[in-house]
Parts: sequence; C-alpha cells; structure tokens
Amino acid sequence: MKPLRVALLGCGVVGSQVIRLLHEQADDLAARVGAPLELAGVAVRRLGRKRDVEVDPALLTTDAESLVARDDVDIVIEVIGGIEPARGLIVSALSRGKSVVTANKALLAEDGATLHEAARVGKGDLYFEASVAGAIPLLRPLRESLAGDHVKRVLGIVNGTTNYILDKMDSTGASFNDALEEAQALGYAEADPTADVEGFDAAAKAAILAGLAFHSRVTAAAVHREGITEITATDVASAKAMGYVIKLLAICARSDDGRSFGVRVHPAMIPRTHPLAGVREAYNAVFVEAESAGQLMFYGKGAGGAPTASAVLGDLVAVARNRLAGTRGPEESTYADLSAHPMGETVTRLHMALDVADKPGVLARVAELFAKHDVSIQTVRQEGHGDDAQLVIVTHRATDAALTATLEGLRELDIVRAVTGVMRVEGDD
Repeated sequence: MKPLRVALLGCGVVGSQVIRLLHEQADDLAARVGAPLELAGVAVRRLGRKRDVEVDPALLTTDAESLVARDDVDIVIEVIGGIEPARGLIVSALSRGKSVVTANKALLAEDGATLHEAARVGKGDLYFEASVAGAIPLLRPLRESLAGDHVKRVLGIVNGTTNYILDKMDSTGASFNDALEEAQALGYAEADPTADVEGFDAAAKAAILAGLAFHSRVTAAAVHREGITEITATDVASAKAMGYVIKLLAICARSDDGRSFGVRVHPAMIPRTHPLAGVREAYNAVFVEAESAGQLMFYGKGAGGAPTASAVLGDLVAVARNRLAGTRGPEESTYADLSAHPMGETVTRLHMALDVADKPGVLARVAELFAKHDVSIQTVRQEGHGDDAQLVIVTHRATDAALTATLEGLRELDIVRAVTGVMRVEGDD
C-alpha cells in the first residue's frame, strides 16, 4: 500500500528514539498499521549538530512550517516542547487535516482548547499519550477504556525527578540539595530543575488527567501547586520514624456532590504500606478509582527517551490506522463542564509538630483551638520535656481552609513556640 508519510518536529532525546524505533521496527509497524510508515522530514534547530541517531541529511530541515504544510505529509509528530512555536505548528497541521501526535504537556495544559478545536475543524486526530507518565498507558484508558464508567479520583506520582530526589532522601538520609545534585549527575534532573522541583511539570500533567477523568476543560492555572524544595532531611526522617514516606502527589478528585472537583500537586506523607510508597527511583505510578471498575494502578517508567518514544509510537500506530480506515479517534470530551473548586474547599489531613511549653493545660488549650475551627485530632503524642517538649499531631479530614486557620491560630498561641513539620497526609483513611 501507499506509505503514510510522517513529519517529525524535534530530534532531541525523544525525537531521536522515535527515529530509531521507526527504522528498527519498520516491518512490524507496517504490519500493525496496514501500510508502511515513511519519514518525510525532520525539523531541527541546527543542521550540523551531532545526534544520538543516524539521520539522512536530506530529511533534515530548519523550516518546520514548510515541513508541516507539505501536501505529502499525513501525520505530524511534535516533540520539541514548549508553547511556541509548537502551538502554531500543531494548529497548522491540524487545520490542514493532518493527524498530530504530541508529548507536549505544557501546551496541552495551557491551551489544549485551541488544539482540540483545530483538530475538530480540520477533522484530524490529536493524540497525546506521551504527555503524561512516559511509557505508561494511562491517558487512553481514561479517554477510552473507562468511557463507560464514572471516575471519582486519580492519585499518583507523575514526575520521576522529584520521586528520585525524595526516594534518595528517604533511603540514604541525603539533604534535598545533595539528592538533587545526584539526580542531575544521572540525567534525571535538568540543569535548571525548577519545572520539576517546584511542581510545574506535575501540575500540567494533573490538569490533563483531570480533564480526561472528569470530562471538563482544565488548565494548569486551576491546579493548586506546591513543590518539594522546602522538604528537609529532618522532615523525611520524622515521617520515616512514624511509618510514612513523603511523595510529591498529583491528586484529582470529584467533590462528594459531584458538582466540582479539586486538582492539586503537593508533597504528602503516605503510609509505607501504601503501594505508592514502594515506587522508587524515577518511576511513576498512578491510581485511578472508578465507580464500577474500582481501583486501578498504572506503573512504569515515567520519563526518558525510549519510554516516551514508545508512547509516541503507540499513538502513531493508532492515528495511522484511523487514517487508513477513514475514521477518527475520540474528540475532546467536555460535556460535564465541571469547575475546579479552590484549595480551601479541598478536604485533606495534616501532620504537624508543635514546640510547646511543658506545663499543665497545654494540650487542653491546643484542643480547644482545634475545636474552634471544627478540626478534630486523630492522634497526638508528646515528645521530650522542658524546653524540648513537642506535640506531634495528625488531624482527621477537614477542609484546607479550616486547617490553615487552625495553623494560624496555633502560631499565635503563647504556649506554642513554633509550628514545624507541617505536611498533608494521604492514603490511609
């Protein structure tokens, strides 16, 4: 059959692996698709740069716009990242009726609406499995396999860099800076790790997950975001002593009345018995809780050239099959049109340590303040005596606004010298 022609935008870590797989698995891919997949061109920034894969120089071009516009191109793969020029190139391809495969979580989370609208008007496919959790098949199960179910919650580890850092802090007692330097030396963290350690990367992925899970349009701006830069070795050791481990979690959950949802990214303590506690190194894992299917767990390599390229090729096969059959994959589903409620309305739990005066009546005054804000205490224990006296408290579930008001009140009490070790608790209720 006539080959399907593929334009590749970007030939970096992921793009080079896409080219390798296209070459090495050409016969298998042709058999799975029903027609050969032929590389029509590769858009790069610099022609003379040394690459991790051998590329026919005749395929290389710095003119991505012209490559996308070519009549002989059927499918465009975008792996350059960022907002522009990626957005313009993808819209250009879709408006011309071409199908697009992208790994661009930042763009999808900021302006996915524009991309989906271009796909609808141009009648092309827009697939983006590689944008979240690398090689893990996660988005297609949400978009297709669970389309007949009611997803209630998505919870997981979606950033390998932060998981590696927190895992090393837990297993070796390393400081945040030392663990970060090790991650950078191994290539898990960028020279500028801000997007990872401040939670921006995970927030973009959480927005995509929430949109698919709750059939609503969600942007990264709706995601409550906290990073891990303030977590100390002492915090990690304290959690470990209590049977917990600290993870950076992405959490998307419907409200009890089903009229809104919360979407957040922040570090949290989870019990060491929880399956997510055993996710080590730079791996990812995500729980999906659906009304009929129950709990499903997806686990695997969440980043890296080859794993991400695997997801890209999976999407490529899907859109290629659709083109041959004259059909399209599912469009964006936003019929529910739910809104994201503010973090203050989110129900969660807190762990905290209070440096207090060691004298009678302290616990009673602390308990009184908790009751004032309608926050109940699950566990409390006292450690040390005299100037070293400390109350370690874990609350029951309450709104984040009530917990925040409680913390502010504690800091104003004359019997409380300091409030430390403040951390949300998830996964054991």
